[in-house]
Amino acid sequence: MSRLPQSKRSLRAVGVVVGVLAAAEAVSWAASHCLLGEADDAAVASGGEAVVVLGHADPGPTAGRDNRRRVRAGLRSRRLPDSRLILSGGAVAGAVPEAELMARYATDRLGYAGPLELETTSRSTWENIAAVIPIIEDAGRIIIVSEPVHALKARLFLRRQRPDLAARLARARDYRAGEDLPHKPAVVALGLVDLGLSVWVPGWACNSATGLAGARRLLAGVQPRRSRKPPRRSSPSVISSRAAA
Repeated sequence: MSRLPQSKRSLRAVGVVVGVLAAAEAVSWAASHCLLGEADDAAVASGGEAVVVLGHADPGPTAGRDNRRRVRAGLRSRRLPDSRLILSGGAVAGAVPEAELMARYATDRLGYAGPLELETTSRSTWENIAAVIPIIEDAGRIIIVSEPVHALKARLFLRRQRPDLAARLARARDYRAGEDLPHKPAVVALGLVDLGLSVWVPGWACNSATGLAGARRLLAGVQPRRSRKPPRRSSPSVISSRAAA
């Protein structure tokens, strides 16, 4: 079997790379448009707008690349001058809560001076949503910001926890074509796996990001399957004719 010329192999490799990047872009764009509601203008006028930025596990002492990108996306997602910026995330990978790291970046580096609220106890996406519900339940429009696939998972969790609030969800500006392109395929792939597990595996949504304790809770909830093999019947006792006599 003849080998392909070097030029054709190079073109094929380039085509594969371009295809992977294009697929990641397409999935990110589609995710940013899924599970959205229809915010009522009157409700927005009376309740305002809440922009929730979900934190990423960050050792600190300053906000890492992922959290910086999410904060920038959150700020450009604000549609009203008085939108409330809500930063959510506890101390998962370091001593300082993710919300505080993001707040420092927003105020000190980006000069944000608008309404700001922090949620500093959550340790997973499910807990992010549960913890911010008391803060956002009066808002007329709710915008959740993260990587697009992760934000889609968070919107799914809000629908599970408070379907009435999910009707107020609006699209964030967390998707930009070509942004963070080298990392996007891996982020999208991992996000889709996590999203699928959250949908299909009972308990994954609540326990997936809480370390070994969460893993133990997941395993404890899995009941062992009963064997379909029929029970073995004991052979009947054989009594010799001599003993019977």
